[in-house]
Amino acid sequence: MDLNLRDIRAFIAVAQAGNFTRAATRLHLSQPALTVQIRRLEATVGVRLFDRNSRNVALTPTGRELLPVLQKSLHDMEHVLIDARALGDGSSGIVRIACLPTFAASLLPDLMLDLRKEVPRVGFYIRDGVASMVNTLVRNAEVDIGLTGGDVTEAAFEVLYAAVDRLVVVCPKTHRLARKRKIELNDLVCEPLVLTAQGTSVRSVVDAALADARCTPEISCEPTYMMTAVAMVRGGLGVTILPSSAREVLAEPGLVVRPIDDPAFVRRVALIKKRGRTLPPVTETFIAALLKRNVEAA
Repeated sequence: MDLNLRDIRAFIAVAQAGNFTRAATRLHLSQPALTVQIRRLEATVGVRLFDRNSRNVALTPTGRELLPVLQKSLHDMEHVLIDARALGDGSSGIVRIACLPTFAASLLPDLMLDLRKEVPRVGFYIRDGVASMVNTLVRNAEVDIGLTGGDVTEAAFEVLYAAVDRLVVVCPKTHRLARKRKIELNDLVCEPLVLTAQGTSVRSVVDAALADARCTPEISCEPTYMMTAVAMVRGGLGVTILPSSAREVLAEPGLVVRPIDDPAFVRRVALIKKRGRTLPPVTETFIAALLKRNVEAA
């Protein structure tokens, strides 16, 4: 027979009150019901816990030894239940998300701050990386949700939200392309390009667009991170193509952004989870805030 929390509460109440009647009143029980609980606990532990007479109730030596142990056990279990309820109603929990660096450096910090105002006990586990890494982390259930790039066709994923991120050309203010309001595809072919490495969602879009146009660009270098690409452009190694949402460009006063006049230069982004996986309530709250912010920005 397992220990019962109600029986433990009954034992502690009787020990503290030194009287069954007062303990029963404190617990809102009848005295016979309280007696049943005490006898059940004694049967479970296999030893008498109280010495009783017509007037008084006193702990036996075993009862005195068990009292602090059961008080601590009750305290711990009650807090486990409190924490479990908090996780269940979304007033506590951890948002585990993998995302593209552009999202991590732009919208994510504001979302985190907003959610902490609404749910002070929320925690975050964040992994930022290229789309393939995001997908792997979601697939392996190392995170609950992922903000990834490119077309999501894998059956293991459920798309919670989809949008597009237009790509732009980033070049120095003194560059000839800076004088143009929009960049044509032919303009890009004539320039050395600093492209993010293969396997990144931006590179996949750029490669597909250039291949469809049967263009063979001159690739100057292929860094993994957008910040590195921006530094290469600043150093005069060419121009780069980045998402319009990339904050790396805003920190560079010597560079300008120009839109590309071609519908192929659009990166699809999607918020995904592993199909069939139940999300924590606090993560659902985070998703709702993300969707609301994107709707308001649209």
